[in-house]
Formats: sequence, C-alpha cells, structure tokens
Amino acid sequence: MPLHKFPPRVWEALKMKQGIYTRLPGHYLRSLQESRPPAAVHWKPLGVNSHVNPKTGHRERVQDVPIPAYYPPESQSGMWGGEGWIVGYRYANNDKLSNRLKKVWKPQLFNRELYSEILDHKFKITVTARTLDLVDAAYGFDFYILRTPQEDLNSKLGMDLKRAMLLRLARKDTELYPENPAKRETVFNKYKEFVIPAEEAEWVGLSLEEAVEKQRLLEKKDPEPLFNAFVQELVQELTAQKLSEPEIVEKKH
Repeated sequence: MPLHKFPPRVWEALKMKQGIYTRLPGHYLRSLQESRPPAAVHWKPLGVNSHVNPKTGHRERVQDVPIPAYYPPESQSGMWGGEGWIVGYRYANNDKLSNRLKKVWKPQLFNRELYSEILDHKFKITVTARTLDLVDAAYGFDFYILRTPQEDLNSKLGMDLKRAMLLRLARKDTELYPENPAKRETVFNKYKEFVIPAEEAEWVGLSLEEAVEKQRLLEKKDPEPLFNAFVQELVQELTAQKLSEPEIVEKKH
C-alpha cells in the first residue's frame, strides 16, 4: 500500500489492515482498539461542562485540561502508579516580576520488596508512594496487578507480571506450592475471577512489535529439502503404478 498517498496520521491505522497485522488474534486486536485514557493522577477532572460563577451568577463553560506528563524509560522497569515527570516553569526567587525558569517535578521513588502469592516470589521493584497506597487499597499486590488496566499500570514490568499470573491461573500450574496442594487450591480459588483461557493470557501486555514477532514465530516453518519431497512423490507414483498393473496369478494343476 503506497503510504505517500495518505496523510501520516492514518499510517498506523492503515498498517493494521495489511500483512501479518491482519493475522494477529482477534482478542489482541480488540485490546488495542479498546484502549481508554488513563486515570487522572496529576490533575482533578471537573466532570461537568459548565458551572455558575459565584461572583456574577452567570453560567460559564468549563473544560477538563489534563496536565501532560512525561514517562521516562525507567518508569517501564518499575511501577510508578501512573505518576510521571511534570515539566513547567517557576519564578526566580518566587518573584513574579522576575524571569521564568524551567522546572521538572519528579516523583519520589523507593525500592521495595513486593510478594506475589500467585507466583510465590518476592520482587524488588522501584515504586512511588502512590503505588504503595494503591496496593494497600487493592488488598494485595496480586489484586492490584490483576485489577488495574494497562493504561493505569503504565508499566512494562507490571504487564509482564500480569501475563505470568494469568498464565499460571489458566494452566493451574502444579509448580505452585508443590508440597502443599491445599494451599495451591486455595490460591487458585481466591483469584478464580481473573481466569481467562491460556491462549488469550499469552498475549496480554505484549507490545505491537512483540505480538508481531510472536505471530511470526508461530507461522515459521522450517524449510523442507526438495529431495524429501521428490522421494515421497516417487514412492506415491510407484505405488499407484503397482496398483494399476494386473496381477499375474499362476494356475495350479
């Protein structure tokens, strides 16, 4: 498809309609289309289109203007709870008559150990105070990972953990607490509401590049030597020829 005939803003949409992109699983393509804006973290949405001015008594239109945040690459290897870097300006010496200076507000980071009951493993993760509050509000690390949408997690590490948890739940992995089957069954029953087929769990949290590579490996076939094909064809021809020839039966005296 000649992309130069279309504006650049529709290139990504056109790319999904050709080639290997069309052969990606339907549930994965739907997950790309069903993406929604992340929850407000650095600003508070008004939730209304207008309000009454207390001074004039007239109704005025208002709009929600989110504060843009920058998410550095290290945020993907940790779990920042949706927080990012906020770029703005401040006045020198807090004097509004002075020049504005550029300023970057960064979240405070901590290194904490978080335990996963499903994976039975402790992970040392870089988190923010908001992440710890969200884990407490969800009543556990596993519940926080499984219940939080991808847009709000905003973490490659978080989505990798979610995929591993969903796969273990879908397959009912016996490697979980191998010496304590009763505890294993208790864990599976505790998180049974999140169980999805293993075929879908394998694709959860994959980026488009990773999904394309996974699909390419699934479709990859090792080349078969022509010698084997010709030998098989010759055997079939000889078999057919032998069956078509009349069989000579000697008459017994």
